[in-house]
Parts: sequence; structure tokens; C-alpha cells
Amino acid sequence: MYYDMTCMKISRTAWILAGACFFSAFFGLLRPCQTLAQDMPDGGDDDVVVSTTGTTPNAATSTSATSSTGATAENPADDEESFEARVIQVLDSRDVNKDGVSLTQQNLRLKGLDGNWRDKEIEYHGIGDVEVFGNNIYAVGDRVLVQRSHDPETGEDLFFVMDYVRRGWLYALAALFVFLIIVIAGIKGLRALLSLLVSFAIIMGVLVPLILAGWPPVPVAVVVCTAMFVGMVYITEGFNRKSHLAIASIGLSLLLVGLLSLFFTWITRLTGTAQEETMFLTGLTKQAINFRGLLLSGILLGTLGVLDDVVIGQIESVSQIRQANPYLPWKKVFAMSMEVGKAHLGSMVNTLFLAYAGAAMPLLLLFSIKQPPFVTFSQAINNEMMATEILRTLLGGLGIALSMPVATYLAVKHMPAPKTPTKNAP
Repeated sequence: MYYDMTCMKISRTAWILAGACFFSAFFGLLRPCQTLAQDMPDGGDDDVVVSTTGTTPNAATSTSATSSTGATAENPADDEESFEARVIQVLDSRDVNKDGVSLTQQNLRLKGLDGNWRDKEIEYHGIGDVEVFGNNIYAVGDRVLVQRSHDPETGEDLFFVMDYVRRGWLYALAALFVFLIIVIAGIKGLRALLSLLVSFAIIMGVLVPLILAGWPPVPVAVVVCTAMFVGMVYITEGFNRKSHLAIASIGLSLLLVGLLSLFFTWITRLTGTAQEETMFLTGLTKQAINFRGLLLSGILLGTLGVLDDVVIGQIESVSQIRQANPYLPWKKVFAMSMEVGKAHLGSMVNTLFLAYAGAAMPLLLLFSIKQPPFVTFSQAINNEMMATEILRTLLGGLGIALSMPVATYLAVKHMPAPKTPTKNAP
């Protein structure tokens, strides 16, 4: 009876906490969004193709590609289109050395693989006067993504090799990932994969569209994070006391991290526009995006991932210690669980730092070169790009540190000893 009543109390507390987070964010969403309509720039910018590989600018300046048969293709429409092609011949290649950096420019003959360009041969002229850093080097047999645009002045079709087609290998890696997770973790791994799909669907189906529509990112992120951690815990761990405790612990820890993120983002006056990606978002939507709120949303999502790991681990530690010796006092169980958590804390903080450091390697290289604006250490950490990464890392570490005692205390106080002691118990 005591067990059932306690379980009901914990469940009710967890749902009240989740509901409070949800409704407080929901009412925040009801506030009028202060948005600014941003029309697309005039002057034909819609025809500009931006390539993440840096290949397009070179092609755009130096290419006047036509069909290898001597005539333009059958689709002379002014709109742009993308299609896949295969490299059938490297026509020419030139090595260029610019400011100590070597790069290769190529002229290619391609054969279309889909759409209106299937089985048609075209030529791409990438050798020109404009040197583009980061361009790929292609070989015969490579499958590539091609962008076609129509030149209204000459009436010719222009072709730009955008990038490799690499999704096949990504599918293979994803299949290997799913296979190993299921083989090693069994049904628990299958549940984890299901929760991963649910989280991805919530982010892409709710969070991203609402932010692009002009909704304030922070309240939206709070609602999304609440739905995500409730869903992924119950899917992975089941509807039981451990899950209730995990939800309560994650909710409290995420609330603390959110308040700290809000304060330090405001006090350090970060704008959220230091990342290169924000440049591409400017002008693409008719609603103004709150980039500072977007930064806070990213911090909350990143922290949620590490909180789930730490909280579940601490609650499981308490459960296993209680099963091994149900006669231990709660203070002893708390101390033993904290010792386990301390080892986990050290490894997780290092993991978090290395993850952010790996993502910011070009930034770290700029810091080590000691060129403006990274001449001195104080200048480097004062730069918003570096300060943003430092803030992400430290707030994530704070989330881990805060969640460990919270989860351990709640588990010790509300996770009862088993009714039937084990044979090894005194």
C-alpha cells in the first residue's frame, strides 16, 4: 500500500512539474509575436546559387556550359533545377596555389542520371580566374549533384557541380548503427531508437516550423523539450517509478540550466548571430528570427541530451544498491550513489568539452594562429564566436553537475528497498 501511494505521489509530482513547464511556455507563446516582415532582396538575388562546398562561385564566373552535343538541353525554363549526374571524363585539371593553399580546378564531362537530363551528356567548366577554397576533386565514376540555371542573355544552360552524392554511404552507416544498437541492447535499444525518431519528428515537425513562422524560440523550446524528455523517458524506460523520478529530475535540472542560460546570455550580451549559419537565415523568411532566443533554444536542446544520460544512470545506481543491500540507510545509499556519479560526472564533462571542441576546430585554429581578433587570450574569449562555444560547454557542464545530486536525492528518498531481500543481504 505504501509503495503504491508513494508511486502515485511521485507520478503526480512528475506530471505537475511537466505540466507547469508546458503551460508556462504555452502562455508565453500566446503573447503577440513582434515580427518584422523581411521581403526577399530585389535585384535578381533569387538567381544566386550558394554552394556550401565553395564550388559554385567559381563555376558561376567561369562556366558557360552547354550540352556536349552542341545544343542546349530540351528544358530552357528560367527556373533552376538540381539533378544527379556521373563523371564520365575529366577533360582538364589545373592546380592552383593561392596564399599557401593548394587547390584543384577541373573541367568535367557528366552524364545525367535523373529528371530531364537522364542519359544526356553535359560539360562543366570549373577552371577559371576565381579560386574557390574547399572545392572537391572529382574522378571518373563519381556521382555528383548538379545545379542548372538558365542564362537569359545567352539563352544557354549553365551547369554547376555542387557536391558529391554521398547519401548512399550515410544510409549504410545508419543501418549499421541500428543493427548494432538492437543486437547489443535488445528491446531497450529498440525503444531508444524509437525515442530518437520521436525526438527528431518533434524537432523537425514542431520546433523548426514554429521558429521559422516567427514564434519566440525560448517558449517553443521549453514546450518541445518538455514533450521530448517525457516521451523519450517513458518510451525507453517504461511507465514506472524510475521514469517518474527521471522526469522530475530532468525537469528540475533543465529549469535551473534554462534560468542560468537566460541570465548569462543576457549578462554577456550575446546576440546569437556570431555563427556562420545565421547569415544564410537572414532574409530567407518573411518573419524576423530572434537569434538570441535561437541560441538559448540550442543550449536547452544540447543540455537535455546529457541530462537524460546522467539522470537515468544515477537512478539506476540507487536502484541497484538498494537491491544489493536493502538495509542500508538512505544517507549511505546517497553517498555510494554519488561516488558512482562523480566518476560519471568527470567523463561526461570531458565528453561534452571534446564534443564542442571537435565542432569548433576551425575556431580553435584561428585562436592558435594569434591573428586579429584572436591576438591575446582575453581578446579570443571576448570574441562572440568563442564566447558562445564557451557558454555552451560550461552551461552543459553545469547541467550535468546539478542533475546528479538532484536525481540521486529524489531516487534515494522515493525509491524503496525491495520487499524481498536478496540472499546475500545480511
